[in-house]
Amino acid sequence: MTRRVDRRFCRLSFVSARTVFLLVVAGLFAALSLPLVADDGPKPDPSGTATGDRTTAVDAAGNPFMVPEPTDKAAPDYAKNKKDFDDYQAQAAKEPLAVKLADDVGHIRVATNFAWTLNTGYLVLFMQAGFALLTCGLVRKKNAAHLMMLNFAAYVFAFLAYYAVGYAFQFGAVAINAAPTNLGGIPTLNRFLVGSGQWGFVGGKGFFLVGPAYDSASNCLTLFEVVFMETAGYIIVGAVCERITFWGFLLCELFIGAILYPISGCWTWGGGWLSQVGSTLNLGHGYVDFAGSTVVHAVGGFCAMALAIILGPRLGKYGPGGKIRTFPAHNIVYVVTGTFILLFGWMGFNPGSTLGATDLRISVVAVNTNLAAVGGSAAAMLLWYFLFGKPDITMACNGMLAGLVAITAPCAFVSPTSAVFIGVLAGCLVCGGVLFNDRFLKIDDPCGAISVHGYCGWFGAVCVGIFADGTYGSGWNGVGATSYLGRAGQGVTGLFHGDTRQFWCQLMGATLYAAWAFGATYFVFWCVDKVKSMRVAPEVEEEGLDVPEFGMSGYPEDAVAGAR
Repeated sequence: MTRRVDRRFCRLSFVSARTVFLLVVAGLFAALSLPLVADDGPKPDPSGTATGDRTTAVDAAGNPFMVPEPTDKAAPDYAKNKKDFDDYQAQAAKEPLAVKLADDVGHIRVATNFAWTLNTGYLVLFMQAGFALLTCGLVRKKNAAHLMMLNFAAYVFAFLAYYAVGYAFQFGAVAINAAPTNLGGIPTLNRFLVGSGQWGFVGGKGFFLVGPAYDSASNCLTLFEVVFMETAGYIIVGAVCERITFWGFLLCELFIGAILYPISGCWTWGGGWLSQVGSTLNLGHGYVDFAGSTVVHAVGGFCAMALAIILGPRLGKYGPGGKIRTFPAHNIVYVVTGTFILLFGWMGFNPGSTLGATDLRISVVAVNTNLAAVGGSAAAMLLWYFLFGKPDITMACNGMLAGLVAITAPCAFVSPTSAVFIGVLAGCLVCGGVLFNDRFLKIDDPCGAISVHGYCGWFGAVCVGIFADGTYGSGWNGVGATSYLGRAGQGVTGLFHGDTRQFWCQLMGATLYAAWAFGATYFVFWCVDKVKSMRVAPEVEEEGLDVPEFGMSGYPEDAVAGAR
């Protein structure tokens, strides 16, 4: 029976690999042929020389230098707007030097934002080192090399999947409803693959980063956004480690980079339907997630939850009668060092999501991020002390990460005092989540990833609908550019400040992200696991995965000492 299943799996693997190969070749051929097809639309600017001009020159309030040409002749103020435009054109013709200066200012503004976005992207990339140290330190010594390999491979394979199709699925239509104006816009990415207009579901341009995506602004966005996708990919490591096969893990990363993350990412950040429900369904400013509490963290967290359920708990985790056995962290120094590296990288994660240093809200975002982090850590540390008589440094670290995850969505829209409250609540939530998973759901999550990223990610997005104070985000998702809730310049506003619709929008959207990530992952990998188990053999798990899976030990001197 085993041989028959193995043969069937080999045949299925061969057919699947051949199909994937043919699809990739076809996609690559289509992508490479795009530049050869006549296209009267906007052209990409790979050199960056034409990106940023008078159209991107704005004052501190965001008012443009140029007067836009009115297009709606039926509008009541069309005649006035047309006169203003004609006057501007006439004045510009008389002062070519002023126009040239405006072009230079616009270009420098975009260049400054490019530098900010790329540098904050590098900070987020460095978070990989933090994840690697944190997760490695939290597990048993016999699996240290296994943890490091998973973290390393996550970056490699998820990036390749995102490069091939993920970026196009997420941002292939970003010019339609969510143009990143701080980067000069990307007018070439203007088509949905599924849906259209304000009801787009999946982007349709930019495969393999050629043609419309071979553009300086597009590549700046690519660098910044791929490290966000990678964060979702790292999250699952903490929940599936110590028992997953390497091939099974690679399938998970390809799935996240190509399908799970980019499709739902399009809904909020790529101009997709969920960002537009403010206009289409009159739900506040539409779904708002500034830096990814749900788009990144909840997707990774609930994906991890589905995989942990499919894999089952580690051997010996639950004894007779469901008694819980705790596997202590093998290196606390790694855990604490990794946590501080993640805190440092989060200074790119949240402030960098402005996509521009010219958006001075970055100072508020940075302070809010740090306050939520320390609030979460203090709450987790003290709550654990109260419950069990001693503070736990691993829970204090998870509390800090919980605060960071929860503030990631509302960081630009709330006050520092609200940030502290959000962090404290998240610190309590992560403690409750860890105990709930362990004692009631019986989900073995070695590093607490489900609680930190899943539960607190969901909570963070809901906090936008509770604590947002309206001081930032005027015109967000095309809503309230001139007035909102009867007030000029009113930004994203939550329940405590007068907008119940935004609360319901956030609750709906956050829950949808959780259901999508869990449901899609469970369906796909339940099927995969039925064909061939994604879990290592029991004897491999008992020995430790370092040598059986990767051929080397994380601590080879221990093996030498044992032989002596």
